[in-house]
Amino acid sequence: MSKRWIRALGAGLVGLAALAAGVAGVGLFLAQQKMQRRVDVPVQPVAMRSDGAALERGRYLYASRGCVDCHGADGAGRLFLDDGAGLRIAGPNITRGPGGVVADYRQVDWVRSIRHGVSPRGRALMIMPSEDYNRLTDEDLASLIAYVRALPPTAGAGAVVELPLPVRALYGLGYIKDAAARIDHTLPPSAPVPEGVTVAHGEYVANMCQGCHGAGLAGGRIPGSPPDWPPAAKLTPGEGTALALYPDADSMIAMFRTGRRPDGTAVKVMPFESLSEMSDTDLRALHLYLKSLPPRPRG
Repeated sequence: MSKRWIRALGAGLVGLAALAAGVAGVGLFLAQQKMQRRVDVPVQPVAMRSDGAALERGRYLYASRGCVDCHGADGAGRLFLDDGAGLRIAGPNITRGPGGVVADYRQVDWVRSIRHGVSPRGRALMIMPSEDYNRLTDEDLASLIAYVRALPPTAGAGAVVELPLPVRALYGLGYIKDAAARIDHTLPPSAPVPEGVTVAHGEYVANMCQGCHGAGLAGGRIPGSPPDWPPAAKLTPGEGTALALYPDADSMIAMFRTGRRPDGTAVKVMPFESLSEMSDTDLRALHLYLKSLPPRPRG
């Protein structure tokens, strides 16, 4: 290779590096703007409840729908992601104890945060799987709020969201979305469905799967996930579906209870601390619904 070509190649690499730095800088600037934006959403309050039935239903939802994974069983907050490379995320204390973030929450603020991924001040929550909770029925949402409000006051801390610069840049450029940006805020709550092993109830349960497996449940890369996380499995029928491993509901229930596939290998990412608490009825209905979906391409 001639010296002229070497110089040209070097100049090209320098130019690409400068371009990459410029794009990253723009992404970081846009990220800061996005984090500070105000998100106005139409928030409909739900009933204030404190009866025994609501508290029991709320306890079940809190334990089985992922709340415990981020906020801890006692609600005092929890560090749930630390990749050792600058990505650290902790859910905040959602009790009324020292360090809690909900002391001044009104009922409508709970709805705004859980269903819409927006803080009481109107800022988008960076990490909150509201797309999984957006379609909760009003009764289930009221029950979940009732249970969390009844948690004993416990000392804890606020949220921790530490993102490496590349992740912040990707967020600013729109490749990673915050909680509020992942939701169609105009969708009404789900209509109540009788609990049972039916496709309709399974469809309702499947709302909790959207955050990782996508709105169509066809799997693919989980947005914003650490580089070593595998893509979410395809849950719809057709080529490459994970359903092939679970021909009946019992085999899928065993995976939810143990965190292992039928061949004994561990499923790496799924939040089994909460998923293992799901009822047989919910899981059988979910399996029935997944089997009823039309085939679709992965991702």
